[in-house]
Amino acid sequence: MTETEITLELVAEQFAVCRLPEGAAVPPADSSYLFWARTPEETSLVCPEDDLPPDAEKSRTGMRCLRVAGVLDLSLIGILARLTAVLAEAQVPVFALSTWDTDYLLIPDRQLGAARAALAAVGIPVRDAQHADKSEGS
Repeated sequence: MTETEITLELVAEQFAVCRLPEGAAVPPADSSYLFWARTPEETSLVCPEDDLPPDAEKSRTGMRCLRVAGVLDLSLIGILARLTAVLAEAQVPVFALSTWDTDYLLIPDRQLGAARAALAAVGIPVRDAQHADKSEGS
């Protein structure tokens, strides 16, 4: 994948980023998206706003998710760096996540227009996601 081949997809849901109480269990996997992390210092969760746990100690809602389209090889260098540099220049804060297949950037909904404009200015398109979640067809 070259720089000019990066395409982002805007996931339809609005997301929440939260900190859970010490010792919190992994939430049920009813969400189409669920990012959960535990370290010795904290337990964090990223999920659709509608699935925000009531016991969250801290949370930030109103986040939009941009997914790098396609599957990224783990040996690729600089994908997140390029994207976050463009958004930093536009004064758009980013909460970045990665999975085995791809990268995700969460940004405040109120700055989605600025993010799209900044990315378009450097030739990175943002399209609506065509991802079928697990509830479709089940």
